[in-house]
Amino acid sequence: MRATGFTLLELLVVVAIMALATAGVGLALRDSTGTQLEREAQRLAALLESGRAQARMASTVVRWRATPTGFAFEGIAGMPLPTQWLGDDVRVAGTAQLVLGPEPVIGPQQLQLVSISHPARSLTLATDGIRPFAVLPPQAADTP
Repeated sequence: MRATGFTLLELLVVVAIMALATAGVGLALRDSTGTQLEREAQRLAALLESGRAQARMASTVVRWRATPTGFAFEGIAGMPLPTQWLGDDVRVAGTAQLVLGPEPVIGPQQLQLVSISHPARSLTLATDGIRPFAVLPPQAADTP
């Protein structure tokens, strides 16, 4: 009478296939440069709106400027806002400086975030002075 079941070799083959499939899924779910850039842009838009609100509340001029290691908010008293990017792959194109208040209506302003590893990838944050800062779609950022 012959015993039924799986051999050790068959079990090892199945475990190896599962390991390869898991590794493939892990690599497929990795955060791409475009996603990181989008996340940084959304975060910066929220920080700029927070700085804009603080400028209105305190009736002071708040300026945002890019620094070699990140960015800085000048003119905010009390709890400071973050000054670092979440990752090391983002920089601001050019020498961007934004004025965030204290007036409720500011002039139209924009800045461009660029991926260091893929310079062709960029996103533009802009406001018309009335609406909040937002990430522009690529075709809207190209038109004047």
